[in-house]
Amino acid sequence: MVPPLLDTQLKQCLSYRSTAGALEQLRGKVPMYDFIEGYIDGRFEVHEDLQDFLRRKEEFINYRLTAGQLGFILSGFLPSVLVHTRAMDKKLVTGHYDRGNDFFAAFLGELMVYTSAFFVTGEETLEQAQVNKLNIVGEKLQLRAGEKLIDVGCGWGTLVRHCAQHFGVDATGVTLSTRQAELGTERIAAAGLADKARVLTLDYRAIPHQRYDKISVLEMAEHVGIRNFQKFLRQLSGMLADDGLFFLQIAGLRRNWTPEDFSWGMFMSKYIFQGADASLPLSFVTKQLECAGFEIHSVENIGIHYSLTIERWYRNWLSNKDAVVKAYGERWFRLWNLFLAWSVVVPERGGSTCFQVVCNKNTSSFYRRRFVGEQRRLGEVPVRKLPTA
Repeated sequence: MVPPLLDTQLKQCLSYRSTAGALEQLRGKVPMYDFIEGYIDGRFEVHEDLQDFLRRKEEFINYRLTAGQLGFILSGFLPSVLVHTRAMDKKLVTGHYDRGNDFFAAFLGELMVYTSAFFVTGEETLEQAQVNKLNIVGEKLQLRAGEKLIDVGCGWGTLVRHCAQHFGVDATGVTLSTRQAELGTERIAAAGLADKARVLTLDYRAIPHQRYDKISVLEMAEHVGIRNFQKFLRQLSGMLADDGLFFLQIAGLRRNWTPEDFSWGMFMSKYIFQGADASLPLSFVTKQLECAGFEIHSVENIGIHYSLTIERWYRNWLSNKDAVVKAYGERWFRLWNLFLAWSVVVPERGGSTCFQVVCNKNTSSFYRRRFVGEQRRLGEVPVRKLPTA
């Protein structure tokens, strides 16, 4: 029997719009999986800001394993972990990223960067924080004019264009998405950088073998999958000059999962990033890097920066609701609304995070003194301002 107070509170913040179904009367706490399915389909309506509801959802929701969730684990999640062929990866990646540039612009904004930004004060706009991040990548890679950079999983080519323009490198981006490559190429040409930057539509396994001075991979390695992760890192090692640097930004999870972490991970796997199963604790990443012959120079946890980034994506999404619903329908709006709102909350609680890792080949001849007294190239962005005594 549900206490009357709980039942009243539940109905005030959450209602069930259909006249059919076992949850119609909202008696007791709702299983999280059922809430997810019901919210996306429009059967549940939340009567407050979705972020606020998700921050206190345990008052009204439990994490009981349901038949639907178990069915997805067996028929969807486990097969996706085991199968990472080129054909399957192309289907999953293009199915997500080729949906429409206007869809992603509705939350990413003008810069079209689908990875965590970096905040110095916490008050920056999304665009300012993303420029901070782009400069940090160049700084951590110690980019110098004339060097060759490859960005594997380059999205819409924003980092490629930025590094060519502001660091003077010859930059190549690789993506499986035709629409990303088209927009990236257009923007590179508009900036007058076609001789210094380019975006190629390729599977990472098809990248022609040549050496690069610097390699960046920003939140693409998750899509490689656990099964292919070591092979991927060894491929990158073979592409990296002996005195080169490798920058990896990768989403991660805490080792001691909570029930919410598990539910969030299954939601992401089913609805948002299918096949991106290599989002794991830091220990997995560091072990894989070392097994592939890399030496880790630095690791920075930017999980809370991701929360702040997605908070801005979420507000953009809400402000563009009418356009999204008109172009893609109510269900797509609700799905991404849940994805963005929940993805703000989970990093706040430590369930998910993001790491920036800088590596070099672990050889005896590598010049390690390059990391002493290195010059920062951040223009007007004071990223590392130390407190005074």
